Amino acid sequence: MKSAFQKDDAFIADVQRAIASGASRLWWLGQSGFLIVQKGQAIALDPYLSDSLTTKYANTDKPHVRTTERVVAPEALASIGCIQLVTSSHNHTDHLDAETLEPLLLKNPSARLAIPAANRDFVGERIGHWIAARLIQLDHEKTHVEKDFAITGIASAHPNAERDKTGQHRFLGYVIQWLGLTIYHSGDSMWHEPAISALRHFKIDVALLPINGDRPERRVAGNLDGPQAARMARTIAARIVIPCHYDLFEFNTASPDTFVAECQRLKQRFHILQNGEGLNLV
Repeated sequence: MKSAFQKDDAFIADVQRAIASGASRLWWLGQSGFLIVQKGQAIALDPYLSDSLTTKYANTDKPHVRTTERVVAPEALASIGCIQLVTSSHNHTDHLDAETLEPLLLKNPSARLAIPAANRDFVGERIGHWIAARLIQLDHEKTHVEKDFAITGIASAHPNAERDKTGQHRFLGYVIQWLGLTIYHSGDSMWHEPAISALRHFKIDVALLPINGDRPERRVAGNLDGPQAARMARTIAARIVIPCHYDLFEFNTASPDTFVAECQRLKQRFHILQNGEGLNLV
């Protein structure tokens, strides 16, 4: 198993330094999870910090064997105490993990959880119906505004733009406008023209895009591959793109090499992170 770039106490110490200094800094938590701090506040995007999937699939024909160790326990991350927003882009466990989300939300009582409105009943069943009052429920091109941030839903296709019976999307990405920074986290998605069209209305500073691709033999819904993610970042004019959704499970990963090559060809600025590694954003 690969070692995280930094983990546990070292990771928390790095986060606490950034909080104390008021820095704008981002860390990859693994899979599609990110932590971002600015001016002493924090948001957590689609965090997965347990081994719930490894346990669930341990004795099946689709084992979720880790390739990289966990960065930090959710209880430890929750202890930073300044998390304002947590996101879940859809209902798959690596994006909606009760073992991760409960500690984060319980220890940060002012934090809100952004979800697709179509998924509210499922979210309540998985996390507990106590979460209802904490939810921000979104759909495509719908925006919720709080004091320090605005968050807009952007439809994703995983692999299709699935909707509930009322027409609301079950898979979303999010544009977060927060203290002068605009972040796009696609969640899991293939190339999706309605998303591209909607994103052109924003000036994206940081795009967080999956690169593990779409391989039917994995028997899971696919995502962008590396070159597609590079081209999407270029198409939406992202200032910088950071790849994710790889290097966690043996059966569902990819090399970032083709992503890097396409970014270089397109002259698209990018940055590769290791699990637990941080990047200053300004």
